[in-house]
Amino acid sequence: MTFKNKFFSIAAVVLVACGLLAACSTLVGPRQVELPLERLQQGLARKFPMHHRVLAVFDVELANPQLAIPGGDDRVALSLDVTVMPLLARQSWSGSLQISGRLVMDPARNAVVITDARVDKLAFNNMDQGRQNQLSSVANLLSDQVIKDVAVHTFKPEDLRYAGVQFVVTNISTRPGALVATLAPAQ
Repeated sequence: MTFKNKFFSIAAVVLVACGLLAACSTLVGPRQVELPLERLQQGLARKFPMHHRVLAVFDVELANPQLAIPGGDDRVALSLDVTVMPLLARQSWSGSLQISGRLVMDPARNAVVITDARVDKLAFNNMDQGRQNQLSSVANLLSDQVIKDVAVHTFKPEDLRYAGVQFVVTNISTRPGALVATLAPAQ
C-alpha cells in the first residue's frame, strides 16, 4: 500500500467517524425536565430571609417563602412573611405578602426568575386599612426591585449537559406542582 493510498484510507475513516458522531448528536434532540415543587421550595428557602431598604425610609424583611404552581397559565404564586420597619419610628409592622408572576429564563445566570410580578395581597397584623393601602405602594416597589432578582431555580452546568451534548433552556412552563423546562441542543 502506497503512502497516498494509506493517507486516503485514514482520511476516509476519520470522515466516516466524524459523520457518525455528528449523526449521533442529532439523535439527542429536545427534551423536557420536570422540577417538582418540593425541590424548588428547598432552593428558595435557602435564599431567605432577605433584607431591603425601600425609598430610603423603610427596612423590609422578607421571610418564609412559600411557592405555589397552580398550572395552566404559566404563572407562579409566592407567599412571604413581611416585616416593615420605618427608619424614623420605633414600631414595626408584620404581615403577609402574596405575589404572582410569570417565569422566564435568565440565560446570563442560567436561572429561572419571576417577571411581571404583581402584588395580589398585602395584609398587616393590627393595622387599619388606610395605612395598609399606603404601604401597598411600598409592596409594589418591593416586588419590582426584589422578586425579579430571586432565582426560583438555577441550573448547574452539568444539568445542561447530556450524553456529551450541551443544552440550552428554550422554554419554561408549569404543571400543577411542577415547573417544566424544555431543553434543546445548543447550536
